Amino acid sequence: MFVPEMIYQHLFDVFAFVLGACVGSFVNVCIYRLPLNLSINQPRRSFCPSCKTQIPWHQNLPLVSWPALRGRCANCGARIAFRYFAVELLTALLFLIIWKAFPWQIAIAYWGFVALVIAATFIDFEHYIIPDEITIGGTIAGLIASTAVPQLMTTDRRLNALLISAASAAVGYALLWLVLEGGKLVFGKKRIRFEKSTAFTWARHGDDADFVVGDEKSLWSDFFARENDQLLLHCSSARIAEREFTDTILRFHYNRVRVGSENFKLDQLNEISGLANEIEIPREAMGRGDLKFLACIGAFLGWRAVLFAIFAGSLYGSVIGLITLVLGRRVWSLKLPFGPYLAFGAITWMFFGDSVVRWYQTLLRP
Repeated sequence: MFVPEMIYQHLFDVFAFVLGACVGSFVNVCIYRLPLNLSINQPRRSFCPSCKTQIPWHQNLPLVSWPALRGRCANCGARIAFRYFAVELLTALLFLIIWKAFPWQIAIAYWGFVALVIAATFIDFEHYIIPDEITIGGTIAGLIASTAVPQLMTTDRRLNALLISAASAAVGYALLWLVLEGGKLVFGKKRIRFEKSTAFTWARHGDDADFVVGDEKSLWSDFFARENDQLLLHCSSARIAEREFTDTILRFHYNRVRVGSENFKLDQLNEISGLANEIEIPREAMGRGDLKFLACIGAFLGWRAVLFAIFAGSLYGSVIGLITLVLGRRVWSLKLPFGPYLAFGAITWMFFGDSVVRWYQTLLRP
């Protein structure tokens, strides 16, 4: 009986790995399409982002096609990002590790959770958003999973599990909302004074604009999270709509700029330029998607995971931020996604949460 049992165990391990790779391929579809508001169902087959040619099945095999094609489209030769292979491999490995670490009912629920987490992480890194399909849809999925597998909430009763899951989701959203609002009050603006007058330009293109101050270039939409956010530019000179202004403050909203008592609509302007002495940038502590993402984490993992994800995510983000400052160039206009650090904290809790609790309890004992 021992040999067949070992064979079955290896077969299930292989199944978990292959299933994870296939799910990772679908996660790649979500990562590419959701931020662009494209359907994840139409077209059903994946396509090359460059030439839009649909990819035949034999060129779209998870973990096989990318190295076989040497990271290039077979039709147009355009480079295929390594991210596609990395997501498939990461998902496959996590599926296998989860299968070996947890009972099968919990493992299946966690498979769905890590797929959501991986999609959210890569989308947030690239686009600084986490789509509602992942956050709200993930929260609903977490409520369903907790009801079907009450052990996720460390109980045997389905109704209790549902209530704990819903309460944990609400706690996650509420806690991060308080952090967001408190951060807005404390860190709502960043003021930068230039050593000398620095040239700036605002140049519209489509529904957005490029904003350049000295050597720093940013998208205009990067600075505004709320309708009432303002960016203040203290100028020694400015040129707007063929008019010259001196020693003035340009009060920018996302769609307009006010100079004194005059308002100019930005969609009627092509360019604003001048010399700036100081800039005040509106800042958010984090994006609204992070609130809903933490609710999703709470729905799957419970309220203790919510607290740990906030703490661990802040710690991970601080460490990475310090490393970035040491190794890279400071960019004052850069957005920093928090979702990936929350995701890392949640995954850490999923595997090591019980050990963390036991360690913490030893600290409390006299």
